Amino acid sequence: MTRIRAALAAIGSGLLIALAGIAVPAPAAAAELVEVTNFGDNPGNLRMHIYVPDSTPASPAIVVAMHGCGGSGPGFAGSSEFISLADQHGFVVIFPTATKQTAMGNCFDVWSPESKTHGGGSDPASVVSMVGYAEQQHGGDPGRVFATGSSSGGMETQALLAVYPDVFQAGASFMGVPFTCFANEADFPPWTSQCVNGSMDRTPQQWGDAVRAAYPGYAGDRPRVQLWHGTADPLVPYQLQGEAVDQWTNVFGLSRTPTSTDQPQPGWTRDRFADSGGTVQVEAVSVQGAGHSLPMGGMGAAAVSFFGIDGT
Repeated sequence: MTRIRAALAAIGSGLLIALAGIAVPAPAAAAELVEVTNFGDNPGNLRMHIYVPDSTPASPAIVVAMHGCGGSGPGFAGSSEFISLADQHGFVVIFPTATKQTAMGNCFDVWSPESKTHGGGSDPASVVSMVGYAEQQHGGDPGRVFATGSSSGGMETQALLAVYPDVFQAGASFMGVPFTCFANEADFPPWTSQCVNGSMDRTPQQWGDAVRAAYPGYAGDRPRVQLWHGTADPLVPYQLQGEAVDQWTNVFGLSRTPTSTDQPQPGWTRDRFADSGGTVQVEAVSVQGAGHSLPMGGMGAAAVSFFGIDGT
């Protein structure tokens, strides 16, 4: 019996030693916002943060999400819905940070000649470099690249769609302005601006010509556009929503009369402008009584749905 107990003890000791030698997999690291400092050509001197969900398809969509004046990429990541939406739908999100200082704080450049020209440089070219990094390093799908942003970021969204229609497939601009609304940097502060003083009024043809002039000779598809604005915005007048609709419907050769109007949520009035095939190319959502405070809850999800990357 003593020999049996000794043998069992030896076997048990051997099992413990064997088990100790087996590597136990560590829990998978949770996705987090990561700063990238070497993403490529950066004429706008932007900072880049990127969020890659733990689970993505082989070729995930890419969303560029941009903050308002005085903000930051990490700040917009924390205050918007785009990280949770990325986790839910498996797309990559780029959060740029503007560094150009204005009277309104750090804002994205939408006023310089460089920012208004394809390949011209400044912030739009830096954002395109970030997109290229996400495609190369994370397998991002170049056929599913989208832009969105709030205030200054919404303005940059419309600029990116105009200047790089070959890169972006759609965009959602919150509280933005039409492309080329600002004449120059001196025109940017709201207290001196001809753009945001409530009197900007150009014809649809003039607005559309500005987009076409950003990339002369471009004959490819144009990015679809979603526009959001609060009807009581005290900083960027709601009137500019109408000017933006003038611009983008002209770019698509569409009537200024909506093909449909509905209310997807209480207080949201959505005008849709579809082409002859029924594809909604321009969508304008007016948020009743809202000030300079977009996006609110549910609006990020509506933008992702407009992009067509939410599985619906």
